[in-house]
Amino acid sequence: MAELNIKQRQAGDVSILDLDGQVRMGDSATALRGAIRGLVAGGNKKILLNLAGVKYIDSGGIGELIANYTTVGRGGGQMKLLNLTDKVQDLLVITKLLTVFDVYENEPEALSSFN
Repeated sequence: MAELNIKQRQAGDVSILDLDGQVRMGDSATALRGAIRGLVAGGNKKILLNLAGVKYIDSGGIGELIANYTTVGRGGGQMKLLNLTDKVQDLLVITKLLTVFDVYENEPEALSSFN
């Protein structure tokens, strides 16, 4: 069973989700969706996904990232990605999604990009 641990923290008005594990179709993608939609429902418009601990992401996980990106954007917010592992970055390059997401390698730079 693929497991995804999600820890939420705040940096000013930016909500950061630290992800650790695998983002796969099923429970982990559902958990990610719930966490992000909970933030949006709570009025959070600036969301940063820290993917440093994500070892694997499948097509369902990619679909979930896109769906959540769209949901956050429709609500007038922004969702950005931080600390992509080589595997996840390669996947986003292959799928041409690296051009869709704002991706950052360090947290201070990512946080300042929201202003």
